[in-house]
Amino acid sequence: MSRVRLSPLLLSALMLSLAACGAPDPAPAAGDAPAVEAAYPVAAPPAMMPDDAPPQEEAPAEVDDPVMADAATCRSTIGETASALLVQRCIAVSPATRPPCHDQNPCALIQDEIDRACGQYGDDRPAECAA
Repeated sequence: MSRVRLSPLLLSALMLSLAACGAPDPAPAAGDAPAVEAAYPVAAPPAMMPDDAPPQEEAPAEVDDPVMADAATCRSTIGETASALLVQRCIAVSPATRPPCHDQNPCALIQDEIDRACGQYGDDRPAECAA
């Protein structure tokens, strides 16, 4: 039978790795509160406006998309039934993970998504692209 001989370096590495797998530190005692606070600091209080600060106004919400800026919802524009059909077409053809196929968006945005998606299919278009 042959004996396996471990080199001192390999033996040291094995012992260190086993020592690292030891039991976790016990829960801190009641008298160890400062150590716990250092490990888990308390959240800072919310920022407060100084008393001598000038009056602040709410900034208007900026809309980057010109289609969304002045457009009403598709549901309010063409009605619930027609907008539901447009949304169903959009969902059926769009390969996007989060398409804008929702009746709270403008109809033009939903139709643009349908046109964009149908343009990607080529000759193998779904039936919803023909509508």
